[in-house]
Amino acid sequence: MGVTGKVVRYEVRNVLRGKVLLGYGVFFFATTLGLVRLGGGVQRALPSLANVVLLAVPLVCLLVATVFLYDGRAFTELLLSHPVGRRDLFRGLYLGLALPLSAMFLLGVGIPLVVLGGVGVASGPAALLLGSGVLLTAVFTAIGFVVAFSVGDAARGLATALVIWLGLTLVYDGVVLIASHSLAAYPLERPMLVAMVLNPVDLARVGILMAVDASALLGYTGAVFEDFFGGVWGLVAAAGSLLAWVAFPYAVALRRFRRMDF
Repeated sequence: MGVTGKVVRYEVRNVLRGKVLLGYGVFFFATTLGLVRLGGGVQRALPSLANVVLLAVPLVCLLVATVFLYDGRAFTELLLSHPVGRRDLFRGLYLGLALPLSAMFLLGVGIPLVVLGGVGVASGPAALLLGSGVLLTAVFTAIGFVVAFSVGDAARGLATALVIWLGLTLVYDGVVLIASHSLAAYPLERPMLVAMVLNPVDLARVGILMAVDASALLGYTGAVFEDFFGGVWGLVAAAGSLLAWVAFPYAVALRRFRRMDF
């Protein structure tokens, strides 16, 4: 087994020993079960469940990634004292956090959806919700790595992660809405598309809500996106942009890690 595989195995075991990941899976299991039962079926519950996913997944992934990296800095330094490639070590650290987080999300949301009929008429939207959650996990785990390798102090790093979460999930849409209202006299379709591509949470929201045909919940940027691209091409564009969001912070974090002086 190579360096990456050994680090992944160690990180997965270390993460699973904590109760945070178990609580993460239980939270999504209970939330999905409750929304489906109270909402009258899988298809009706998906828009509400999507909003929970879009808030909870970025927050948990950012905090788990930053906390585990700060707490494991001594372990990282120990590994780097051996002839270990930094790229392999980084890949192992990243996969060791992203994989169990994705697995717990898939189990927590997927099991209730399958048991309660999500593989029927709502199979496509349900699969898209699960895929978007996994992509958001990869994105915000990578962003957490950028924070942990850019901010030396753990308290400031956690504060930075919370500010990023608040900015992308809550503040961003408000700023876009104010800007669109203030500049209503100008053609804003293309700037709004750019604004949405710059926010991975908006991209995931639009992809999910387009699939469940909940256009009223898309918001201004989402409505522009749907009008510009349409159904299938809109989903393809959103997925491609989310993949780019996975690659960019991953590359930035890797660059920071390779230049760090432990």
